[in-house]
Amino acid sequence: MPIQSTPKIWMNGELVDWDKAQIHVLTHTLHYGTGVFEGIRAYPTDDGPAVFRLTEHIKRLFNSAHILGMEIPFTVDELIQATKDTVASTGLPGCYVRPIAYYGYGEMGLNTLPCRTDVAIACWPWGAYLGDDAVSKGVRMKISSWTRHDHNTMPPAAKTVGNYVNSSLAKVEALKAGYDEAIMLAPNGLVAECTGENIFAVRNDIMITPPISAGALEGITQNSVMTIARDLGYDVRVDNLARSDLYIAEEIFVCGTAAEISSVNSVDDRAVPCPGPKTQAIASIYLDAVKGRVDKYKHWCELAV
Repeated sequence: MPIQSTPKIWMNGELVDWDKAQIHVLTHTLHYGTGVFEGIRAYPTDDGPAVFRLTEHIKRLFNSAHILGMEIPFTVDELIQATKDTVASTGLPGCYVRPIAYYGYGEMGLNTLPCRTDVAIACWPWGAYLGDDAVSKGVRMKISSWTRHDHNTMPPAAKTVGNYVNSSLAKVEALKAGYDEAIMLAPNGLVAECTGENIFAVRNDIMITPPISAGALEGITQNSVMTIARDLGYDVRVDNLARSDLYIAEEIFVCGTAAEISSVNSVDDRAVPCPGPKTQAIASIYLDAVKGRVDKYKHWCELAV
């Protein structure tokens, strides 16, 4: 989707004009992929724009950096406030938010120890990643020929810039084959996640999502979905899924900040009942929760003021 510019981007402690938020061609992370980032959304609420689960996202950014051995030269609270300031500067009722910490210009080579860490936060309008009707109509999935990283190859628990080469290869392969999205398997053949979303499958009336050990990112939307599902009385478990579990699932959906909640209507051309009743119920509450309309989840919405 084309990026629509907004007035300001936060860079290393100050808001700068969108067109002036530039880096050098020899920026370290551009060459080696050693950066970390987050995907966050701000939504319109009755009290103004609110960033959904902002604190949890910024804490995960710091966790990803810690896994890489990267020192972020700001505190969690400073980046929370910087995100709110950047969202407010757009004047938009809602937007997508992209914080990124990366090794900047000044050093080259595989040794990151001498590198400085730069931080930026950008916001822009962005619709539903898998389509506005992805809940009702569902999306077509393909098991990717690309395997999700092993934990001792590239740490999938970190939302690392370089990790997403793996996801991009799988995404493009799926699109070229006529599908909407790809499902990644772990090196042991079990289901990990999609290219940018966590996955849930319902088997025998039990909602199952793969564990971190299978190569899934610990999703914040995933956590929100599990909370909503349990509050609805559903049996939700973190457990392994085999490829064949997806073929005979009672319903499947994927979730993530960009994709929100999207139904799955087929996997490898095996039809999946869609939209499923659990998917619809969870999606309805989630879309109200992100806009501050559900009292028990209002603490998830942090006003951008």
